[in-house]
Amino acid sequence: MGKLLPSLKVQGRVIHALLVREMSTRFGRDNIGFLWIMVEPVLFALLVGIMYRAIQGPEHHGVSVFAFVVSGYIPLVMFRHAISRCVMLFTANGALMYHRQIKIYDFIFARFVIESVGHLMAYAFIGLALGAFGLFAIPEYPGMLILGYLYYSIFTLGVCFVLTPLSEVSEFVEKIIPVTTYIMVPFSGTFYMVSWLTPTAQDVLYYSPPVHAMEMMRYGLFGNAVTATYDFVYPLAFSLICMMIGLMLCRHVRRDLVVE
Repeated sequence: MGKLLPSLKVQGRVIHALLVREMSTRFGRDNIGFLWIMVEPVLFALLVGIMYRAIQGPEHHGVSVFAFVVSGYIPLVMFRHAISRCVMLFTANGALMYHRQIKIYDFIFARFVIESVGHLMAYAFIGLALGAFGLFAIPEYPGMLILGYLYYSIFTLGVCFVLTPLSEVSEFVEKIIPVTTYIMVPFSGTFYMVSWLTPTAQDVLYYSPPVHAMEMMRYGLFGNAVTATYDFVYPLAFSLICMMIGLMLCRHVRRDLVVE
């Protein structure tokens, strides 16, 4: 324990430095700077929400179509952005590995934190802004809403840990990642509740961890207006297994990575 706490403090300072570097590189100091990471998902969610409301009307299955789509689309954008930012991440930051304190997985965690926190800010902002005009529901169970977002974030981090080292060793994985983020859409729970689907589809989607997280968020937001189907153990276990596999892959890639 005596050595663990100083090591954690060092890693905390390393991740903080990487966060500052990443934000300065991506957003600079002009205009609204870091807030762009919040504005972008807000614009995406608003446009998609408006489109679905025009197609399906103001309500679907007793809940606001606009609020339903917006509340699901922001976590999906977070997942897509986090995954895309991890492609060839080690190669792009190889020069920093001359510093002994910087571990290879610090790069993944730093970029994930930026995406997760930025999109959580977007979620809060759009909820408050639209809620003031009666276009967004006041959360019935805020704790469940936050827990669902946490589960979605942990799943995203687990996938990042697996795909980041794989993108370094396989050009095929590097090229296919943008496609897989779109394939993720029907397995994300963004545009539906599991209870709205056929029994066969429900059985299949039970094995999709983000669906459980999305159902938690929807229950936290709409309460008993929706019938939520989720499990607390399965998605968390799946995500932690992904992280363990990812850490082993990171160690393997680090041994063969050429630092320039």
